[in-house]
Amino acid sequence: MPVPLLDLKAQHATIRDSVVAAMLKVVDDQAFILGEPVERLERAVGALSHTAHAIGCANGTDALLLALRALDVGRDDEVITTPFTFFATAGTIHNVGARAVFVDIDPATFNIRPDAVGVAITPRTKAVTAVDLFGQMAPIEQVMTAARGLPVIEDAAQSIGARRQVGGTWRMAGELATIGTFSFFPSKNLGGYGDGGMIVTQDDALATRLKRLRVHGGAKQYFHDEVGYNSRLDALQAAVLDAKLPHLAQWSAARRRNAAWYDQALAGVPEIVRPAIDPANESIYNQYTLRADRRDALQAHLKAKGIGTSIYYPLPLHLQPCFAYLGYRAGQCPEAERAAQEVLSLPVYPELTEAQLAEVASAVRGFYGR
Repeated sequence: MPVPLLDLKAQHATIRDSVVAAMLKVVDDQAFILGEPVERLERAVGALSHTAHAIGCANGTDALLLALRALDVGRDDEVITTPFTFFATAGTIHNVGARAVFVDIDPATFNIRPDAVGVAITPRTKAVTAVDLFGQMAPIEQVMTAARGLPVIEDAAQSIGARRQVGGTWRMAGELATIGTFSFFPSKNLGGYGDGGMIVTQDDALATRLKRLRVHGGAKQYFHDEVGYNSRLDALQAAVLDAKLPHLAQWSAARRRNAAWYDQALAGVPEIVRPAIDPANESIYNQYTLRADRRDALQAHLKAKGIGTSIYYPLPLHLQPCFAYLGYRAGQCPEAERAAQEVLSLPVYPELTEAQLAEVASAVRGFYGR
């Protein structure tokens, strides 16, 4: 039985009528840039993330870029971040003229180590970017303490709707950081029908500047306070996302159920390490990521059986050729390097049937003779 890594058609079939109606409303109104659809989604995402402001933009990469610009990160500044993440986390640091300073990850959660953040701070450090990897939040309150008053960007591209208990209170992804960023790439738990992004903050002044930066740096048409970008969230994408948002909680709950099913089914396989969720966290499982002995052979075995997998990420950022100028060498972030050799993500999307889950688990167990 083939099992894809992600089946967007299965999800679309359950919400097609409401999404198409939302898109047709935008088409009939012939109002495609910003406007009420975007404002409505911004209000909804602000409410979900418990933040005072949400600002739509063109994609998750731009969300990070705009956040860095709003914090005045620029040439020769340093931004501390993780090397075990999607490229945009560090690519945007480079693109504002700053230098990425990579620190290692927690081997259990794959998220940035707060103690490593504190050690890496120098007089040039301007900000810290923490990533909520695979759908579970980084220990954001610990990162902020380690940052010693420096602004913290929470790259929550994979974790919209995730939450973490801090001081006995649930805090949402994006809520505590100076700025939080989301991606609406189609593979995300809340994905658009194309690119889209969102920035959230509690800070009024930052929100005002972010709104300017996304429209060429001007609050008033043809008047520009600074040089910004053309990074607006399309009204069509906002309409799609707004129609999908009411389903997000149940989709994420289904992912947690699927993850729990795998956890039980794969418990007797010592050659793999199942995902570790910090007890303070509730993950949305954007990915279900194992550590696997003979990972590449396992992936080939699953592919032969028609089971989709992916490796997030095969080469940590500090070893990417484009960042060679930073001077990092193999061995400097050993946990990120080890993870890159061992991780494998299995299908975990909400629409998986129990038969499909069983097919995946049986194939993994069979590879190891279990």
